[in-house]
Amino acid sequence: MRTLVIGDIHGGLRALEQLLETVRLSEDDMLIFLGDYVDGWSESAQVISRLIELSKTNDCVFIKGNHDVWCEDWLNDGTANPIWLKHGGEETIESYTGFTDFEKNRHLEFFEAMPLYHIDDDKRLFLHAGFTSMHGVEHEIHKETLYYDRTLWEMALTMDRRIQPSSDLYPKRLIHYTEIYIGHTPTLYYQEDTPMKAANVYNLDTGAAFTGKLSAMDIISKKVFQSDTVMHLYPHEMGRNK
Repeated sequence: MRTLVIGDIHGGLRALEQLLETVRLSEDDMLIFLGDYVDGWSESAQVISRLIELSKTNDCVFIKGNHDVWCEDWLNDGTANPIWLKHGGEETIESYTGFTDFEKNRHLEFFEAMPLYHIDDDKRLFLHAGFTSMHGVEHEIHKETLYYDRTLWEMALTMDRRIQPSSDLYPKRLIHYTEIYIGHTPTLYYQEDTPMKAANVYNLDTGAAFTGKLSAMDIISKKVFQSDTVMHLYPHEMGRNK
């Protein structure tokens, strides 16, 4: 049995299908998705339908991302956040063309059931973005932080590698978890298109929404699997995502 953690999909169903084929998915595999399933490429609604079907064959955890919150709000009461519309929301709404009210309600229930984080038996933490509480995610006052924060990753990137977890200088945020897996901040910002590690934090957002790839990682072996560059899977949509 493997546990595979998967980065931000952003409406790229073709990349997801290719990635699942690349990992040679077995029904024994557990999948942990780090959020942002929608907004970007043209198949956001179709991604959600595929994930719902996938949950019937595999043990899955679907973490909620900020884009998922916006889509959930729209499915719930028609609220279309102006910021969301500028960051893929219009394309997501368009992808729901032809979906019945029953199907939309099933998607809404799927979004509503998503946790904001997951901690496994080995104290590995999985969440979309980050957290600020020195006491850990359970003590985060503002839950929005869990799907918006970038300071966790920024802190990890700038840490002196000589500082060990046993040191008093080691950030208190990090000592609660053996490993932390996040998405949200594309590694493309750092000229990388593969998952990055800083301290005990792994960043799996390899820019699938833009000019990067969709990535998965085996959390034990740390083997990385990737789709093709997603924009090449949607050649008629190139240039739309910025």
